[in-house]
Parts: sequence; structure tokens; C-alpha cells
Amino acid sequence: MSETTSSPLPRRIADAYLDALVELDPLTGTYLGVAESHSRLPDLSPAGQEDVAALARTTLERLAAAEELPGAEDAAERRCARLLRERLTALLAVHDAGEGLRALNNLASPPQEIRSVFTITPAATTGDWARIAERLRAVPACLDGYRASLAEGLRRGLTAGPRQVATVVEQLDSWVGADRSWFASFAADGPAELRTELDTAAALATGAFEDLRDWLRDTYAPAVQGTPDIAGRERYARWVRYFNGTDLNLEEAYAYGWSEFHRLLREMRAEAEKILPGAATPWEAIRHLDEHGQHLEGVEAARDWLQGLMDEAIEKLDGTHFDLAERVKRVESRVAPAGSAAAPYYTQPSVDFSRPGRTWLPATAEDRYPVYDLVSTWYHEGVPGHHLQLAQWTHVADRLSRYQATAGMVSANAEGWALYAERLMDELGFLTDPEHRIGYLDAQMMRAVRVIIDIGMHLELEIPADSPFHPGERWTPELAGEFFGRHSGRPKEFVESELIRYLGLPGQAIGYKLGERAWLRGREAARAAHGDGFDAKRWHMAALSLGSLGLDALEEELALL
Repeated sequence: MSETTSSPLPRRIADAYLDALVELDPLTGTYLGVAESHSRLPDLSPAGQEDVAALARTTLERLAAAEELPGAEDAAERRCARLLRERLTALLAVHDAGEGLRALNNLASPPQEIRSVFTITPAATTGDWARIAERLRAVPACLDGYRASLAEGLRRGLTAGPRQVATVVEQLDSWVGADRSWFASFAADGPAELRTELDTAAALATGAFEDLRDWLRDTYAPAVQGTPDIAGRERYARWVRYFNGTDLNLEEAYAYGWSEFHRLLREMRAEAEKILPGAATPWEAIRHLDEHGQHLEGVEAARDWLQGLMDEAIEKLDGTHFDLAERVKRVESRVAPAGSAAAPYYTQPSVDFSRPGRTWLPATAEDRYPVYDLVSTWYHEGVPGHHLQLAQWTHVADRLSRYQATAGMVSANAEGWALYAERLMDELGFLTDPEHRIGYLDAQMMRAVRVIIDIGMHLELEIPADSPFHPGERWTPELAGEFFGRHSGRPKEFVESELIRYLGLPGQAIGYKLGERAWLRGREAARAAHGDGFDAKRWHMAALSLGSLGLDALEEELALL
């Protein structure tokens, strides 16, 4: 039976959902490259959030009917249906619990998302800048709706933690600026013929963020003082499902984090001995590298070097371990805008590749960048990490659905692939330099520590007897920060930023290591099934062309490739 407009199969329902979502959420539209979105911002009020939830409920009803149609058993339709149901169910669980009424954290809440969308909004023509001016003028109404949601959360006793509030107030302070705001600086790059319009619009946006800062500082912060920063088991489990696409056995995952901690510590000690013989800890060797290791001077020099690193990875991997389309081979190294989080990040290409995939390097106060800390990070953020997966999803979106390649992304799937990509480069011999390899191991250790402290502090679990740190005690955020600081080569401000991130995004940080485990298990199951006939290049390309899946579905599908 052929598909008709009146009886669409799951992939068409997924894309119809995406189109309707873009109408409600222009931020998603801009990431997709939808021109009509570039001048608008979403309604973040309680009513606007309910509109998004209502769309999810209606879509689930349509999906249930579609799965009864002939053709729905097709593998591509089945995978899309499974993802769509899981994602919308997880979204509704979060919405129905009122999480949108306390959406405030240091990395991925509305203030950061609204500011960040301007960095990827097209700005090549006068028409582009006219749309930017319109979007800047929309900031006050958008933030008014957001503040109404936070106020409703206060009324219901659904609040963000004090650490999140204090950190966001500091971020808003930096964006508003004492002399010139981030928005004024951003608008200054626009064309002269729109100078007055852009300056006026930037002032409106700045004033709206200033008002939000003042309200958070003077009204919201006092109201949440003394409330817990941790999520607790029920709320944590709900977010674990949202970020990982599966219901995890949290105690088993916590034990796995500890097993990886001990394995990585042994490897780090061996590598540290090559760098600084007799070092008391691996991090003493890393501190030695901070002073005496390879460095790049200046953020632009670091950006250029990272571009070269990604270009080299594409040249050496394409045709040997991957088969890459020409448009997937394009990736840009960028410097992150001022006021961003301390960690590097990646942004996916637009659906037509007019905006390429981009990695973003935060500038540091010292303007000096140790190479040991960059190599595996850019294998993670760029190639073969986030860029190869997310650009490949975009490339094959016509074979999947646009939803599977974009808005349906499961965090742990993407982060798991990126961490697997770091390990793959180690397996392929790209990390033989002791400096590069200890940096890779330190990055892996950070992801193992995340599993331990994210689960441990949100659930207040006991620290095991074989721990080198406070055995028998129960985790608190204070202990988590101390443990992270002792077992990381990252600077103090990074550790502090990360801890606040884990508290504000419960369940997200564990997806890196647990996602990597799903990718490794899937590969080993496929290898066992094929024996000597296992073709890693073919498997990688098939795996990267699956589109998004939750961790339970991902492991099952990878084993079948």
C-alpha cells in the first residue's frame, strides 16, 4: 500500500512534527537553517510551553495510528517511530513535572540559548541584518514570558538551585556589561545603513537582559536561598531518561563509573611516568605540562591549529576508516563568543549545509593553550567526533527523516559517539605522543568522574570502600567538587563551572561514558556476528547513518549492522 497524505507513515509524521515545532520554536528553526525563523523568538511563558506539549501529545496519537499501517514495519519507519515515541514521551514527562518552570542553569537554559542563537543567525546581507534587528527587538517579550514561567515555578515550589541562580546572574552581568553590552558589540558588525535600527534593537535586548538579571538577583535568588541544589532520585531518573533515551540501573551505572576510574588511573600513572618520572600523581605530570609542555600562544593561533588538526584527521580517515561525502568534509574552527561556558562545543550544519559544522574554542584569560588539552578534545568536538556524526545525519536526512537528524538527537548517543571517537583515534595510533595521550586519558577520566559524582551527589550515594577519597561517606556537591579537582588536570574555574553544570543538568553528564559503552558494546556484538568478515569502515558508516536513537535502541541496532 502506498503512503498517502491522509495516512502518513512514521517518518512523515516525525517531519510534520518538526515543521510544527519550528513554528513554535524559532531557535530550532535557525539551527535547521529555516529563513523564516531568523527574525523570531519563542514564547517561553507557561502557555507557550503548554503549546509545545500539546503538539507532542497530538503527534503521539498520530504515531500510534501510523504504526498500524502497512509499511510501518519497514526498518527505517520502525526506527523513526521508536525514536519519536521515546523522545516525545520523555519530553512530556519533563513538562508534566513542571521542569520548564525552573529552567535555569549555566549552560543550556533560555538565557544562554537566546544569546547563542544570534551567533549562528545568518549575517551576510543587509536583509540578514534586518532580520537580526527584528529578533533583537523580540528579546524583551521573550524574556517576559520566560520570567513569567520562573515566577509560576516559584509559586508552585518548583525552583532552580541557588548555585544556578548565582551563576546565571554573573553571566548576565558579563553580557550586559559595564560600558558596552554583548548585544551592542554584536550589532556593531552590521551594515551602516541599518546602524540606528540595530543600535536601538541591541539596546532593547540589553535592557531586557538587565531586567532579568535584576529580577533574578533581587526577587528570585532570595526566594530560593537554602533550597537543595541536588535533584533527588525521582527527578534525577526523569532527566536520565530525557538525556539518555533509556531507563538506567543507576547503581550499576555508578559501579561502572568506578570501574572505569580505576582502569584509567592505572593507565594515567603509566603515561605520567614517561612525562615526569617519579611523579606522585598523573596530575602532577599534567601540571608539569602546563608549564613546560607544548603550547599555542594566542586564541587565533590556537583556532588555526585546530582547523589544521581537523583537516588532517579528515584527510587520513577518509577512504581508510570512513567514506565521507564532500560536504561532510567541511568543518570550521571558530572562537567562542565572550561570556560562553568554559568548555568547547560544536554546532551542527544547517540542513542545506549553507552553514557548516563548527567547533568553538573558548578564549582563556592567559591566552595560552596547552596542546595536551586540545588534541583529543577536538577529536571529540570535531573529527571524527561530533562533526562526522551530526554532519552525516544531516547528509542522509532524506533517507531518515529530518527529525531523526536534528531535533530528535539523544544527548547520550551523540556524546557517546564523540567519546568513542576519542578512543578510536587512540586505537588507530593517533595518540602515541605521551603529552597527547595523557591529555586523552585525562579527558576520559573526567567522563568517568562525571558518572561517579553526577549519580553520587544527586542520589546521595555512599562512596565505596575501595575509593581513594572519603570511603564510606555520602556524596555532597562539596565532596564532588573536591573529588573532581583532585582527579582532573583542568583549571579550578573549569571544575567549578562543570560542577554547577552537573547540578543544573542532572543526568546529562553521565551520557558521555555510558553512551561510549553502548557504542563499544554494539561494535563488539557486530564484530562477533561477522567474525573475520567484520568491516570496520562499512560498520562505521552504517552506524553514523542510523540517525538518532536512545541508548537501549542504539546498542540493539549497532549489533545488527
